[in-house]
Amino acid sequence: MTTPQGSQRYVCRYCRQPSDPSARTCPLCGAPVDVRASVSVSGWTKQPAVRDMAHIQFGQSRCQIEGTLVPVADFALAAGEWIYFSHKNLLWADPAAQLSNMGLKGGWKRMMAGLPLVMLVGQGPGRIALSDNHAGDIVVLPLQHGQAMWVREHRFLVATGNVAYDWTSTGIWYDTRKGDERERHWPMGQFGDVFTARNGPGLLLLHAPGNTFVRDLAPGEPLLVQPSALLYRDVTVQAHLHLEYPRNMNGRGLSALFGNRYSNRSIWARLIGPGRVAVQSVYERPEDALPIARHSRATSRNW
Repeated sequence: MTTPQGSQRYVCRYCRQPSDPSARTCPLCGAPVDVRASVSVSGWTKQPAVRDMAHIQFGQSRCQIEGTLVPVADFALAAGEWIYFSHKNLLWADPAAQLSNMGLKGGWKRMMAGLPLVMLVGQGPGRIALSDNHAGDIVVLPLQHGQAMWVREHRFLVATGNVAYDWTSTGIWYDTRKGDERERHWPMGQFGDVFTARNGPGLLLLHAPGNTFVRDLAPGEPLLVQPSALLYRDVTVQAHLHLEYPRNMNGRGLSALFGNRYSNRSIWARLIGPGRVAVQSVYERPEDALPIARHSRATSRNW
């Protein structure tokens, strides 16, 4: 697009920030500039992977994305600037960088594979490299002052020091019943992470298994997604449980064919705009087929 004075102005279609059209990659999120958008019929845009050796600038520091299969975020931090991240993502740090534990309010406790996660602070000057332990994309989200983003747990990679962190319950759950036993399920995870840019723009990096797809929802527009596929969403996007119960197949009841209608149900997260949502292509489908005894606020459909 052009400004009234005729100078060219480019807005990155992936981070939604004004960018440099003459660069090969967006300096704010690393997305390729010279690519054609891949948009599905239903409106999903595939986010291209950040190119190998792409540079992302923030403050006086920079981040270089290295590799494509299991990419690495290589930070060169200026004096006085800092980042924070989970200890499991630390790949290496040079001796000049200062590492310390990060104190978090609210009794923050997060586990993975039965082991506790520890949040660390890395302060410049110095270099720190971070990576996840499986194939996928690094998703870079520049946040403007005051902008907030909800992120699914265990997808966070790193954030700059002026991005405040908080966590909240997803509020999406259901209980299954087998005889006198009940079990609670959290299809989107029990907690979600909320990141908010304070005291100026900030930078948030996520790691998404597989490919990433982005879509904008209009005010009041609903969307069903697999709960474990949701990667991030604007905090303006609301979410609750949705249950689908198919009843007929070629005129015959599924309960008559299979003896249990619950084995054919579908569990979804229902999102309502306005705002941006992103999903990842690698996720786990809920497979439990026991009757649902209770659940959080939900909509449902029988068909």
